Amino acid sequence: MSVISGCDGDHAKALEASNTSKSWICEEAHLPLEVVLLLIAGMALIITGVLLFPISTGRLSYYENGLYGLILVVIALQMTTLGKTPFGEMDRSVPLIAAGVAVGAVGIFTSFVPDTFSRVPRLLLLIFLGPGSLALLLRMLLSQDKLRTWISLGGAVFRHLIAACSAVYGMSMVSSLLILWKGLFTTRAAAAVVLVFGVSVVYLAVVLREVYREYPEAGKPPERGVVLSTSQVLMLFMGVLMLLLGWLLIPVNLGMLPFSGSAQLGLLTVLIAIRMLVSGDTPVGAFTRSWPVIVLGMTLSGLGIVSCVIPDILILPLMILIGLTNIVSGIVGLCRVRFRRKAPPILTRLSAAQLVLNVTTILFGLATFVAKLIPGLVVGVILFINGCILLYMLHIIVVLERMQKAMGSAEAPA
Repeated sequence: MSVISGCDGDHAKALEASNTSKSWICEEAHLPLEVVLLLIAGMALIITGVLLFPISTGRLSYYENGLYGLILVVIALQMTTLGKTPFGEMDRSVPLIAAGVAVGAVGIFTSFVPDTFSRVPRLLLLIFLGPGSLALLLRMLLSQDKLRTWISLGGAVFRHLIAACSAVYGMSMVSSLLILWKGLFTTRAAAAVVLVFGVSVVYLAVVLREVYREYPEAGKPPERGVVLSTSQVLMLFMGVLMLLLGWLLIPVNLGMLPFSGSAQLGLLTVLIAIRMLVSGDTPVGAFTRSWPVIVLGMTLSGLGIVSCVIPDILILPLMILIGLTNIVSGIVGLCRVRFRRKAPPILTRLSAAQLVLNVTTILFGLATFVAKLIPGLVVGVILFINGCILLYMLHIIVVLERMQKAMGSAEAPA
């Protein structure tokens, strides 16, 4: 073999390795919605468990409501997007969607308002983690399509699935004791319990990812009941969040209610991250859900979780992040709004709603980025309008989808 041919071979190998690396960076990551939500919940528990050690020595303050609210929001997203409740799987009916939104609203209110609304979220989490996990464990043991099927299928993946589910259900029930009786464990022991719980949830997420890779049909969201896409459910949540936030800012600015600005910014950051992780949707446009996008989304999730749990520690960088995010998102959205002549009225209404939404988004971004630029009461009104417009746009999008399906059915050959 000549030197030249040897160099050509090395060059070809280098090009092949480079192309493999590029394809790994650019290819879409296989990360189903359920796995994303479990990873967020697991990260929240792990980060809280780690932070509870310095909290136990008094080096850091701790905002318990921030963690409770965040976990309730993740549970609510599981209910509304997947039909998976703390007591088992159900069809995505209107009552279930309404219950999920109500749980999410409780979580949002819990995060935003310190020390005035703690009994209801504690009771909900106690029920979800205690009796709910017991019900899931019994269902796994007794149901024909759970443990017995997994054992009969065999393989390392299903052995790990059995272990992961057992660990999550068991640690959920132990964690419910922390909520029921605060003095049962020392702070360090509670930190260890929360940390192990978080590791078990992440373990389950990793195992489920492998299960859904081998059995893709198992990872698809149910098509029974109310049909809302993941992006539509997230739009619903953002609309409810903005409505609640706008409504809360009015009594807060009048001095009638306390308010946790760090938890507000943290929860907004986590929801932005979830959109990135689920659909690749970012404030500057939609991207392929590549691994760099996943890493960025997980990083944002971590920052949001810390801000929810530790008051004021990240409030300045997240104010800049949320402010710039909303300003850029609003400007990009304005550039995409189009009013067409002779367009159907419903499309004209959709364009008008997008215009108002983007203007209010920019105003909220400016108010967040530049403190006291806009009075707090006015910001509350802006956010309330923003939430109303989001819900109105969701209504229009659902109506348009129904119209398209009706037209497709009418055009289909008999």
